[in-house]
Amino acid sequence: MVVVPLLILSQNPIIDCAAVGRLLHTLPDGEPVWGVTSLDNLLYVLRDGKSTEQIEVNDKDSYRLQRCITVPGLGVGTNMISCAHNRCAYVADFTNKSMHRVGLPHATSVTKWPVNDKPIRISVTDTHSVLVTCRESRKIKEFSSVQTVNYSVRSNYQRTLCHRGTQSSCPAASSLCATV
Repeated sequence: MVVVPLLILSQNPIIDCAAVGRLLHTLPDGEPVWGVTSLDNLLYVLRDGKSTEQIEVNDKDSYRLQRCITVPGLGVGTNMISCAHNRCAYVADFTNKSMHRVGLPHATSVTKWPVNDKPIRISVTDTHSVLVTCRESRKIKEFSSVQTVNYSVRSNYQRTLCHRGTQSSCPAASSLCATV
């Protein structure tokens, strides 16, 4: 039995945490964005229709494009997240059923490993492993930073899986656990 944390937000829009945000800045127009992450002073953007194998690198304050990073063998990227501890970005590759690990900030090392499924969304845990939601098997797979599968959980998609919130980060949120 695996216990997965759930986050339940209030239905009242007056106290809902999502209702208090305000627009600070936008990226220049371009192709749809599939993934975005930041590390240090840089904003990394994964776009649909961008030349495959490319991630945009923008200044985090001005949002001005600085350069593009090449990720050899990257097909259609569906999501991207960074890990400050490992100084890298992880990119989900839907086309090739794989994950790419890109050393940041200059893509000094790029590795690829099979997921054996179509990865959709990804997250980095507090222990620096990578959680990957898989479309075909409807599983959540956890990979260590050296690309080995730690475990996999079958999800029935009747529950919403998300990270545990804290009262300090969102007073309107309450945390519950559900058995999957």
